[in-house]
Amino acid sequence: MKLSNYQEWRECIEVHCGIPLTPDFIEERLAALRKRSHPKTAEFERLYGVDHLERTIGWFERAAGDLVRSE
Repeated sequence: MKLSNYQEWRECIEVHCGIPLTPDFIEERLAALRKRSHPKTAEFERLYGVDHLERTIGWFERAAGDLVRSE
């Protein structure tokens, strides 16, 4: 499923998937998504395209920023 904005993405992760966006989870996902040779990242890019991969990285970065601001 391609999500079109940050709010949809965040709801999908936290509500539908039940995954809390913790600092550790965000850091782990960003490390994998930024590594194009990572098998799951390569598969994500193949399925959804480079633009959506970059958008998703941006959403994880924004979520990380939201955590910092809320402290």
